[in-house]
Amino acid sequence: MSNVFKNRKVQWMFVMLFAAGAVLLSESLLPSALKPALPAALEEPTAPPAPDTRQLESAKPLEKPAPKPLSYRVAEYHINVEYMPDTKQLKGQQTFTWENPGSAPVQELYLHLYPNAFASKNSTFMKESGGKLRQDEATTDSLGSMQLLSLQTLDGTDLSKRMEFVQPDDGNKDDQTLLKVPLPKAVGPGEQVTLTTDFLVKLPEVFARMGYADGGDFVMAGQWFPKVAVYEPAGTRGRQTEGWNLHQYHGNSEFYSDFGIYDVVIKVPSTYTVAATGFPVKTPVTENNTKTYQFYADDVHDFAWSASPHFVYVEEPFSAAQVPGVKIKLYLDPKQQDLKDRYMYAAKKALARYSQWYGAYPYSTLSIVVPPEDGNGAGGMEYPTLVTAWGAKDSKPDLELERVVVHEIGHQFFYGLVASNEFEEAWLDEGFTSYAEDKLMESEYGVSSNLPVEASYITSPNALQLNAWEYRGHQEYADNVYMRAKLVLRAIEKQVGTKTMDKIMSTYFQRWEFKHPTTRDFQAVVEDVTKTKWDEFFNQYVYGSMMADYSVERIHVAPASLADGNSGYESTVLISKRGGNSPEVPIQFHFKDGSTLDKTWSGAESSIEYKLAGASPIDWVRIDPNYSLVLENKHINNFMLTEVDPTWKIRWNLGIIQFLQTVFGWVAW
Repeated sequence: MSNVFKNRKVQWMFVMLFAAGAVLLSESLLPSALKPALPAALEEPTAPPAPDTRQLESAKPLEKPAPKPLSYRVAEYHINVEYMPDTKQLKGQQTFTWENPGSAPVQELYLHLYPNAFASKNSTFMKESGGKLRQDEATTDSLGSMQLLSLQTLDGTDLSKRMEFVQPDDGNKDDQTLLKVPLPKAVGPGEQVTLTTDFLVKLPEVFARMGYADGGDFVMAGQWFPKVAVYEPAGTRGRQTEGWNLHQYHGNSEFYSDFGIYDVVIKVPSTYTVAATGFPVKTPVTENNTKTYQFYADDVHDFAWSASPHFVYVEEPFSAAQVPGVKIKLYLDPKQQDLKDRYMYAAKKALARYSQWYGAYPYSTLSIVVPPEDGNGAGGMEYPTLVTAWGAKDSKPDLELERVVVHEIGHQFFYGLVASNEFEEAWLDEGFTSYAEDKLMESEYGVSSNLPVEASYITSPNALQLNAWEYRGHQEYADNVYMRAKLVLRAIEKQVGTKTMDKIMSTYFQRWEFKHPTTRDFQAVVEDVTKTKWDEFFNQYVYGSMMADYSVERIHVAPASLADGNSGYESTVLISKRGGNSPEVPIQFHFKDGSTLDKTWSGAESSIEYKLAGASPIDWVRIDPNYSLVLENKHINNFMLTEVDPTWKIRWNLGIIQFLQTVFGWVAW
């Protein structure tokens, strides 16, 4: 999910202004110195003149699925749902089959009822988030819920009296996002159980990924159906014993599901167009002012859809070396229909490059939904074969349009195909996608991230392998799982080189596609590719919370007799390590006569002292003059002048640094 872009704009303004001032001050102190292809706007395929008004049968896809499953299909869902715009509700019927992937009998199922996160201010999600996600805040109409009206086995056994809500993470009895369902009979290894349920979802005014907007005309149905939790066999993600992976819906966390099959029938008012995961099974059927769609998807671990009577629909086929054939479908808000070329170009480049760098995109469709301006709460989110852009606020947006599209399409690879656990290790999808996004924006749009400035945001570094709700607030979560995680990957790349890093990323993707990896699995790939142990790096920067921090502590200059008998100076410089290790720490010494000396320290010790004798004294010292230490986030102590007026120096250290760090909080040079 795109999380950092929008809420950083004001910060960037302050940071850039301060950076510009710092550069000018530093200079005063130092002695010297495709044109996109044009897609055709299409009308949504219309129903035939004499529509078939009979009830739709179970999905029998017109597009033939892969002959051999690409994943272990643990779950199979058959869902009928109707959107009722007058009441802002979804009325659904679901039949789902779950297969026990473990080696022991399972006596109960667990279902995620995510819409209950919006049932009251006392839910775990609302208490942790404060009713805010990114820049979108809950309104008085942002209440939502999910009711299971019935739950039974195929033979009619009622399970509704057995079920109970559980709160394994925080014990909050007001949270009803996780449901335990004891079964009348245990499900043996490799056996299946099928349950049926009627459910009713009250949609909130769009907030935190789902809901309605535009007066109820626009709907985003994400995490909208009762979803089976993940049962992890022994060995999955390092588990010693098999069992359920159970978590509530938290303010920071996203999701985790098993792969499976989805057959979904969606009924909406007849003027609506529907975008959905997968592909349509047949032409929509129109009857009595309603239109019924049917979609099918396999080898995916979620299903989302969106609908509006105002979508401007654009479709284009696309193929590339690792993309055998995909229909790219745009569902544009009318305000941005003239931007279809930009959306399509970004989608094509993202699909082509990610498939080239990591592995083939295996699906036949990719849909991009552009919400209306007041639907931004649904924007910047990823689902299998479907992503959402930002709400259509601007008719002439900047590169945030492209950036969010390529970011969310990146999630098709890191989340969609490499299906990590977003509850417990969010960095494995957000950090990896942010890394891929930067690489694509640089290669296709010529936009490079300012890594030193981005590193300066990390004022509260924390471990990356951490439950999402254990970060101290949303900002710390975002700074670590997006920004610091990306910087960790860039630091690995800096050590091994671009070619080897490309091999690490492609090997990781191809080894763990359609599986559930953990951080240890990624470390194993790094070590396999580089033939080197990486325990120290991962312990400090991934499992630990370190950043790099090298400081010029002291410069002392004294007259001295040189080896040739002439008078000169001995300059003594103390450099210390205050953070994690870096294999090479570049240091530049500048002398009063204008000469420079460059040295590289291994950085292994806690400090090092340099004694330099010569005809000219040291004028200043700078650590990392070219900003090669990606994880260095406190650049102010990288530099020291030999002679600075003490009063001025105190004013700089206390007045400027403490003022900025205290008032702005999020800046640490």
